[in-house]
Amino acid sequence: MQQKEKQESSDEEIEVQPQQQQQVVVKKNTQYNQQLIDKLSKPHQFWQTQPMPNINEMDKLQPGPIQQGVLAEVRKDPLNLIDKFEWFNVDLRNDEQAQQVYTLLKENYVEDDDNMFRFDYSIDFLRWALLPPGQYADWLIGVRVNQKLVGFISGIPVTLHIENEQNKVKMTEINFLCVHKKIRANRLAPVLIKEITRRVHIKNMWQAVYTAGIVVPTPISQTRYYHRSLNAKKLIEVGFSSLSARQTISRQQKLYKLPEEPKTPGLRPMKKKDVAQVTKLLNEYLKNFKLYFKYTEEEVKHWFIPRKDVISTYVVEKEQGVVTDFLSFYNLPSQVIKNPKYTHLKAAYSYYNVATQTPIVQLMYDALILAKNEGYDVFNALDIMDNEKFLKELMFCPGDGQLNYYLYNWKLESNMLKPEEIGIVLV
Repeated sequence: MQQKEKQESSDEEIEVQPQQQQQVVVKKNTQYNQQLIDKLSKPHQFWQTQPMPNINEMDKLQPGPIQQGVLAEVRKDPLNLIDKFEWFNVDLRNDEQAQQVYTLLKENYVEDDDNMFRFDYSIDFLRWALLPPGQYADWLIGVRVNQKLVGFISGIPVTLHIENEQNKVKMTEINFLCVHKKIRANRLAPVLIKEITRRVHIKNMWQAVYTAGIVVPTPISQTRYYHRSLNAKKLIEVGFSSLSARQTISRQQKLYKLPEEPKTPGLRPMKKKDVAQVTKLLNEYLKNFKLYFKYTEEEVKHWFIPRKDVISTYVVEKEQGVVTDFLSFYNLPSQVIKNPKYTHLKAAYSYYNVATQTPIVQLMYDALILAKNEGYDVFNALDIMDNEKFLKELMFCPGDGQLNYYLYNWKLESNMLKPEEIGIVLV
């Protein structure tokens, strides 16, 4: 979710409705604040029918799967659709079909609350995000009407470590749920979710991981985006940032000014020869967190080798070709809606960063410089992993909303994770 900067931010600023349901008692070792409890206590037409942790019954559930799947009971045929609607397996390698997905998302996907910005995922980005090693052809699901794509949802196969190294679960990562604005009254979104769930179950997988800006039953963590200005003048002119009473654009530009070149010796773009070392660095680092993927070299090659205007990865090479650190960020621009001067805001999103010999603040300062030199207007980072160690010092400002992490059909032992315990980035 594209989030604008704000000067101050806190949990107390989450918009909630007055509490109508019964008061819920949650053990003190959870992180559910009262406002989140209020939201989760209200009936939800769809999610209360799904195997998700119920805020009223958290302490009655055992950690692990909420329901045990039975492969023989999985429906073999796709769910029924209303007249003239048809299922369609999208082939993103086909240029025409990729263009249909791009257009649907560009015109109907996530906007900010003020309808000023809308994500603009490129076709190259979608192919990077949705065609990883081991992808299943029938996990890119479309719905068409008269050959026009009006709905889409995707899944990719992942193995997620949950709360400890031994507890690893094969599942799907769900993303890009989108329904055309003109047909949302038909309640196609729940049908898309049920259909991807059915197709995942056919593979004898029973869990999923996903993120959303909205609160539904029941998040396993609430994280926040932080934003670091790279082009202060443009961010102010498009309404992404604002000036305080005593501030001017020239002062903002001076405040966020960066050097021309990064400072870390041996910093260079990642190459194929670095895959083995980056894989080892990444997997060792991710063991520090309670939710993380373990990567194969094939997966690291896919996700981290630089692709123009998609993913940028830089390694720090010391003597004798030893890679000690790396940084990465991906490109996710947003359309600027109804602005007479600008059509797009170019945003870099922090991906995975591993610092073993270079101080993390220095490494990420170089990331800002590199992103600025690549033409980005803003650098975004979640407060997950070790990101809190550099956010304040490098002058990141908190965004105006939260990103919620979810696990489908799984109850955590600790109920809810702190942002710094999360070790996964979902693009």
